[in-house]
Amino acid sequence: MAKNAVGRMLSLLPRIPDGLPVLIAGPTASGKSALALEIAERTGGIVVNADASQVYDCWRIISARPSVKEESQAPHALYGHVAFDQTYSAGHWLRDVTPYLSGKQRPIIVGGTGLYFTSLTEGMANIPATPPKVRETADNRTLQELLAELSPSTLQGIDTQNRARVQRAWEVEQSTGRSLADWHSETPPPLLPLVSAYPIIVDADRDWLLQRINARFDQMLASGAIEEVEAMREKYDPALPACKAIGVPEIMAYIKGEISLADAREKATIATRQFAKRQRTWCRSRTKDWYRFDPSAVTIG
Repeated sequence: MAKNAVGRMLSLLPRIPDGLPVLIAGPTASGKSALALEIAERTGGIVVNADASQVYDCWRIISARPSVKEESQAPHALYGHVAFDQTYSAGHWLRDVTPYLSGKQRPIIVGGTGLYFTSLTEGMANIPATPPKVRETADNRTLQELLAELSPSTLQGIDTQNRARVQRAWEVEQSTGRSLADWHSETPPPLLPLVSAYPIIVDADRDWLLQRINARFDQMLASGAIEEVEAMREKYDPALPACKAIGVPEIMAYIKGEISLADAREKATIATRQFAKRQRTWCRSRTKDWYRFDPSAVTIG
């Protein structure tokens, strides 16, 4: 997104009070990172990642992490700081983000992982870690099998189309004997209440966003996405969360000669659209008290 357009985006928002933490959420490809960088350059602060795919050290291009040049323009944190084969949860992220909430620099927390923002501003239940055997069993179950064994109260509180969320709920019930809803009822106070932050939701026009999503895969290819995935070929494990990042399975299938590049592009684009739809659903349901604006208003015409 052009820098002048990002500047106009920022001008549409009410003034950001000095020192107040900034939260920026929204769907993929909506220009969140560019806005965060603009705020950091204009008002000072450190850009802190809140995107589950961008924490891994193996993906810069495929996860649309800020470039080396962008990282040199303002301090950045929690990008690429997790090894590809490590498990990383919202709980891990909360522990990692905590020091930045009371540091000398204003945190500008940006990303598309709604669970991170919900945990940060609404609190997170202290649920015990899932035993490896329970995780292994869950990995080998279908989505429908997992759903069939969840309690009604849990089913009402999760996105039943989101495999990761369903599996997490199933693992909690199996390993603790309590539903996810029960654990959430004991949630401690949040680390950063929404009233103590400046929350921004990038509520992008659907057609405008789809155009950007359609162009994203080709932009990644031009930037070296195939080479980035190829470099991980010997370490690739489809069961690892890092290897489930959108674009990775599709490009790896192309590298192995299983599908054409055109098919990889189509599959990755469809997956991105579906992901953006889930993100928009979260935005509509969980960000009613956030500052909202449509970036297409300043980038079209």
